[in-house]
Amino acid sequence: MAFFYEEPSKTFSEYLLIPGFSDGNCVPEKVDLSTPLVKYKKGEEAALRMNIPMVSAIMQSVSGDKLAIALAKEGGVSFIYGSQSIESEAAMVAKVKAYKAGFVPSDANLRPDNTLGDLLKLKAACGHSTMAVTEDGTLNGKMVGLVTSRDYRVSRMDKATKVSEFMTPIEKLVTVPEGTSLHDCNDVLWEHKLNALPVIDKEGKLKYFVFRKDYESHKDNPLELLDDDKRYIVGAGINTRDYEERIPALLAAGADVLCIDSSEGFTQWQKNVLAWVREKYGDTVKIGAGNVVDGEGFRFLADCGADFIKVGIGGGSICITRETKGIGRGQATAVIEVAKARDEYYKETGVYVPICSDGGIVHDYHMTLALAMGADFLMLGRYFSRFDESPTAKLLVNGNYVKEYWGEGSNRARNWQRYDLGGEATLKFEEGVDSYVPYAGSLSDGVRMTLAKIRSTICNVGALSIPELQDKAKLTPVSATSIVEGGAHDVILKDSTPNINR
Repeated sequence: MAFFYEEPSKTFSEYLLIPGFSDGNCVPEKVDLSTPLVKYKKGEEAALRMNIPMVSAIMQSVSGDKLAIALAKEGGVSFIYGSQSIESEAAMVAKVKAYKAGFVPSDANLRPDNTLGDLLKLKAACGHSTMAVTEDGTLNGKMVGLVTSRDYRVSRMDKATKVSEFMTPIEKLVTVPEGTSLHDCNDVLWEHKLNALPVIDKEGKLKYFVFRKDYESHKDNPLELLDDDKRYIVGAGINTRDYEERIPALLAAGADVLCIDSSEGFTQWQKNVLAWVREKYGDTVKIGAGNVVDGEGFRFLADCGADFIKVGIGGGSICITRETKGIGRGQATAVIEVAKARDEYYKETGVYVPICSDGGIVHDYHMTLALAMGADFLMLGRYFSRFDESPTAKLLVNGNYVKEYWGEGSNRARNWQRYDLGGEATLKFEEGVDSYVPYAGSLSDGVRMTLAKIRSTICNVGALSIPELQDKAKLTPVSATSIVEGGAHDVILKDSTPNINR
């Protein structure tokens, strides 16, 4: 006979936090939101930690290289979507790793015989105003000049004008030879009041640029997440089919952490992937797995060697797995049970395996609830899809700006690998929808507002860190009536409240 749970599973909206005593030291500015990304042994530090508890979902409509860079600046990690060719995913990873290396390869290059029109098309495509001019127009060609937005005026120049006529020639540029340290390059930038400094090899070929904005970036983004070489941390999604080819390519491109992208992780297929990774790379490669919704699923993946485990099935705003297949669990209940299993596993083995709450986040306060219930960090799709940096188009629909957002199980994504059960390589039915989300501006502004709310709530509980929040939190179930009571009611609103997601 089937097993029946006595209690219904619950969502985040069915809980509230009870305030605890906050002493004079408990102010939002002192709240530490750092959290482990991968497993570690008792008494040791995790090999990878984040400065904020946020990662972006492994989705075509969310995690491209631009969002990965923007999120790393804030202290989180993006997982570049895997439902694309191995080559294109690896190229995205490489682009993120190159961005903050200090020495940046030039990805916008012109020939002297290109025209102003060519320059404007390239600028529209890449978004850069500083462009190298090389003899052959390649990134490592012999450098002959540099073009910035100060070198031309579109309104007063013919678009047929050759680049060679208005560029700053190499003879008038300040350059440094290959091998110059980043510290010395920054000194040259400041001494000569430059925005970009070309690094040239012995043959006069362009190797890299060093930009003033990279030097200033850390001051503007004190929580930015960097590796030992001062490059941004980035993750990448994989599937259970082509992992033997995809993983080596992603690692070669510089991926810091991997994650199996699947709607359901309690499977032989994920066990096979984890076993292959451990046999080939040992513990040097960090890889997450999932998704699961109970303690049994957690223990299975932990025993298989997962570095972190994602929790949640069917809770995403574009996911219709529950109504299509009838499997899943309320996200709050799933997180609570898996967190208990994680703590039991830690006591038994001395190994702490972080859990990631994936799905079910509607309001910002849900994030704090998920953390209080035991999640170490959150994977967010809809939340990040709304920002400028997501890969989708910004559209004007019915007078409002929106961005496109579709599920990996939708016909548009055709990511059958995510729902792979070892059968025919095809998408037989949809488990996701194609939709719009309200446009929300820049990622930095949105994330910083959300984190301000989380820090404030953690202080209300009387805590100053995520572990302390989990230790001190008191959660109460709420009735349907009290949910209504918790919002604006029995008044005529003059306007929608700007900092509440409705």
